Amino acid sequence: MTPQPTHKKILYLEFLNTELKPIPYPGVQPLVIDLFSGCGGFALGFEAVGFKTIGYEMDPDACMTYRKNLNSLCYRVLLTPESEFVEGASVIIGGPPCQPFSVGGNQQGVKDSRDGFPIFIKAVERHQPAIAIFENVPGMRFRNKAYFEQIISSLKALDYIVEWEILTASDYGVPQRRQRLFCIAHKGGWEWPKKTHHSHPYTAGEALGELAFMAPPNSKFLTPSMDEYIRKYEKASKCVNPRDLHLDRPSRTITCRNLSAPTGDMLRIRLPEGRRRRLTVREGARLQSFPDWFEFYGSEESQCKQIGNAVPPILAKSLAVRVKLYLENRGRSPSKKCLRFEETLQLSCNFLT
Repeated sequence: MTPQPTHKKILYLEFLNTELKPIPYPGVQPLVIDLFSGCGGFALGFEAVGFKTIGYEMDPDACMTYRKNLNSLCYRVLLTPESEFVEGASVIIGGPPCQPFSVGGNQQGVKDSRDGFPIFIKAVERHQPAIAIFENVPGMRFRNKAYFEQIISSLKALDYIVEWEILTASDYGVPQRRQRLFCIAHKGGWEWPKKTHHSHPYTAGEALGELAFMAPPNSKFLTPSMDEYIRKYEKASKCVNPRDLHLDRPSRTITCRNLSAPTGDMLRIRLPEGRRRRLTVREGARLQSFPDWFEFYGSEESQCKQIGNAVPPILAKSLAVRVKLYLENRGRSPSKKCLRFEETLQLSCNFLT
């Protein structure tokens, strides 16, 4: 049998530094409005292919992180449908708060005051970008399916073609089995990024390297009572394998809760001598594909929140590359796919009034 060629991966940190290094854009940089921008994970991926991003975010620590690491402004603002944004943007991106749709929240959808979709859709209506992208949890497609379809209908009413996919971050070079829903509103000719690492994903061990075998001075170790709590938690949840970080595979999804809170589901590392400790901020950032030069601001809890809420920059870049091609080729070819629903839903929510 002829041996199959093996894929040679570059070292993970080298990969991040290469992929996320900003590049000059030939001509005027296309402008991106980044709503609910958080610390700038989505924006970092777009700036790595030459876009200029302007962030809008209510959390002061996240705004500071965004400003210090990106070549961009980030306005601290409580967004409303009446909020005003910079003019001339070709692209609108955003991660409207996912708590209304997350299995970790109450899944109240449109009834939840944290719902940011009316803001996102109103911004698209006012600015008419060439393309708009929002990101959310996959659960939005299920328990809140009717509301998701209303959002799609509202975007289509603005004369956009709308497509969506659930993307797995590890397929694109992120060492994490994170799944997120991405929805694209465009004018025709959109193509989704191809999977680059599906058969050879980066593992948690490759991402953390020597950090996985060390105990930093301020390490937070699990106590015997916490060990017992986790044992009972895993038994009750019928967990076959302990939820310690497995270094030979991509990590579980990084969330604010499992990164910062001492819960049964927390992310933790088992050191060679047997002790278990919680992940550090830098380790969580690496698993989210933030380079080591990316510095977070605020308390440790705030930094963990910023990391857990972020769009992984490497995944964001995969989309940004396609957006760049879309803008360059706009009008040359029609889209082969348009998301359609079999029924028109009559809901009380109307985004366009």
